This record gives sequence, C-alpha cells and structure tokens, in this order.
Amino acid sequence: MSGNGHGLEVAVRATAELGEGPTWDAAAKRLIWVDILSSRVHTWDPATGRRTVLVTEQHVGAAKPRAGGGLAVNLRDGVGLYGADGGFSWLVREAVPGRRGNDAAVAPDGSLWAGTMRYDEATGGGTLSRIAPDGSRTEILPDVTISNGIGWSPDGRLMYYADTPTRRIDVFDVAGAEVTGRRLFARIEDGAGFPDGLCVDADGGVWVALWDGGAVRRYAPDGSLDRVVELPVRRPTACAFGGPDLTDLYVTSARVGLGPAEQPLAGSVLVLAGARQGLAQPAFAG
Repeated sequence: MSGNGHGLEVAVRATAELGEGPTWDAAAKRLIWVDILSSRVHTWDPATGRRTVLVTEQHVGAAKPRAGGGLAVNLRDGVGLYGADGGFSWLVREAVPGRRGNDAAVAPDGSLWAGTMRYDEATGGGTLSRIAPDGSRTEILPDVTISNGIGWSPDGRLMYYADTPTRRIDVFDVAGAEVTGRRLFARIEDGAGFPDGLCVDADGGVWVALWDGGAVRRYAPDGSLDRVVELPVRRPTACAFGGPDLTDLYVTSARVGLGPAEQPLAGSVLVLAGARQGLAQPAFAG
C-alpha cells in the first residue's frame, strides 16, 4: 500500500511560497498553478517546457480555465475573470477584511466552487460558495476554517471536501447547487498531516495532499486507505491529474515556514507519471 513514489520527478523546479491548485488546462495542454502569497498564476507546458507568469493584483487562491479562453481566479476580494486577451473584470466582488480566497474547483455543470479563509485562520471564518456562470453566488457552507480540497465523483453525484484543520475529508450528496448528507469519508490520523487539496480519479478514488505530512494518499471509494506516496517535501498542498492522457499526477508544494537551506524541492511542482487514470476537468462556463 505504501511506497516512496517510484517515478516521482520534479516537473517545475520553483521556490513558491505557497504553491497551490494544480489544474490541467486540456484546451491549452498545459498545467496551471498558483503561488497564493506571491500573487502569481503560473503555467507550464510539459511538451515544450514553456512557462508563463501572470501577476495578479491580489493574493490568488486558485486559477481555473474558462470555456471561452482566459482564467477565473479566486482572489482576496472575490472571483475575477481574465479574458483571452488578458483583460480583467470582477465577476463576484465581496471584500471581507482579513479574509481571502483559497482553493476552488469547477463542478461538472461548469460552475465554480470557491472557498475562503481568514488570514489568521480563525475558526469558522471561511466559506464555500458556488458561483454560477452569470456570477450569481450561492453560499454552500458557512463557518469553515480553511476551505480546501473540492472534488466530484466520476458520476457527479458525490462531492468531497476538506476543511483542513478538522483532519477530515467529508463527502456530500450533490445535485446541482444542492448538497446534502454531509458525512465522514476519511480521517487523517494525528501526526500524518492535514488534508489540503484533493482530486478524484476515474475509478472514484480520492487523492489528497497532506500538508505537514510529506505525502499524497489515495483513498478507495469506500474510504479505505489504498496508497501512500511519500514526497521529498513536507508541505505538499494539492494534486491533480494531467498530461495528454490524464495519467500524470501533479503535486504542488510550499516553502512557507521553511529556512532557505531546508528541503530544496519545497515550492516546486512534482509529478508522478502513470499514477492512475484521471478525470477530465471542465472549464468554468462563465
């Protein structure tokens, strides 16, 4: 079950303070990821090695491709849109002092599910909201602490979610904007780190990055622990399937809290080739 990630390589060597949110942009055949506290959206094309950097005006918790080109970004004060031409506009602006956007994911129906958290990580200071393509917002979960790890089962009927400090991955029944039946899917034991970003594979397995745990885990659809991939970084933040056939697992990581000589790969993007078959991720329909 466990293993040290044979085939684990460095995809993008970087020193991201808080690298997060890897997302495979299928249309552009590239990986998108963010460095939240440096206000940067990065892209990387594995075929050519080409990298781009977009500097945002606020801390950026997540960046997702839009169906018509451009990006949807979960910023400090709400969700913004970059057009294919690079122009910026706000879709939902809701500035709350001391709070910022964090992880986000696009649902099978093309809506954006965007989380928030307080900078001081105060309990209950964050939310999870569903943003429709027209910008209308539905608050799904109030009173979360660090909103993270959003993913859907292959049939779209289950949603997985992690409020990181709880050490829980929860699962909900979902139909459109309706989520019900919240229950425990998996609990991360003391000493193993905290559940951060997650993704779901084509067989319904849930992969989760363990902050301060130095590993990515796969949980089978019944919630049992199926695989542990040990990493050379203590603070992996999120994982996503990508590559031309969606079998490469990309893992972002953070340097925050580390000294300059500690963990030379921290802040880089790692890749585990041939990890499993991933699910194609929809672009934001707005």
